[in-house]
Amino acid sequence: MDATTCVPALLTLPARFGCDNKTVRELTHLVLRHGYAVLFIMVLVEQCGLPIPAVPILLVMGALASLHKFSFLAAWGLATLAAIAGDALWYTLGWTRGTSILNLLCRISLEPDSCISEAKTTFSRWGAATLLFAKFVPGLGAIATTMAGWTRLPRTRALLSIVGGASLWSLAYLSAGAVFRTQLEEAGQAFHRYGGWMLAVFALLLAAWLAWKYDQRQRFIRELRVARITPAELLNRILAGNPPTIVDLRHAIDLKHDPARIPGAIWIDSAGIDQEIAKIPPDREVVLYCS
Repeated sequence: MDATTCVPALLTLPARFGCDNKTVRELTHLVLRHGYAVLFIMVLVEQCGLPIPAVPILLVMGALASLHKFSFLAAWGLATLAAIAGDALWYTLGWTRGTSILNLLCRISLEPDSCISEAKTTFSRWGAATLLFAKFVPGLGAIATTMAGWTRLPRTRALLSIVGGASLWSLAYLSAGAVFRTQLEEAGQAFHRYGGWMLAVFALLLAAWLAWKYDQRQRFIRELRVARITPAELLNRILAGNPPTIVDLRHAIDLKHDPARIPGAIWIDSAGIDQEIAKIPPDREVVLYCS
């Protein structure tokens, strides 16, 4: 197999989105002529947060490198450098504007209510090592790097973790493209034949899943509205000498940034609530609060 058969097979996907054969040929020539630049730009753009997947170009470059059309080491180095640049941006934003950036990232996620808490739990457990595998977990990459800056992870330690994670991520997909180039070509050809049906089924499944998630979130919000108490109402209860049991469910990472608590509140780490629920008196009204 040579580059002229490998690359067009992978680039048959655009034809299913309205691109004609001429466009596919132009994309093929673009990759063959400017592969390094295309690789660097695609990885950088994705790592900066735009929804443009870089994995396909990594796979293509890995396949071409195995055919000696490009240098594997050069592709690895450029992809790693681009990923590091994106991570450096998120780390800096996390250091300077951590809370607002984390809220923004989670607001546009599919799980806005649990996005930050899950990321905090993961980062609290693994620390700097989170950055080594974050890029392989959908939705975690930018959040983990931002959290590294927000928690003031030392710059040297953060840089080493960022470099390690970027290197592993780019190496994994370039290597996959090199090892499975034949399978990638077959997959591209199969998509060319059956892509219309595959896209239709995928779109229906995705729409059904999104509808279910939306309904689930709306139910959750309605339940919160019924059971909510305002800060003023809680203060009046405390001043009247009839305070409920107040439970602080903020993550341990939050307490490092803001150790202040509501007077009399019991702190329970939300990550270990099952083990510490015995702290809550069973015969009193309970008010929960978090970040």
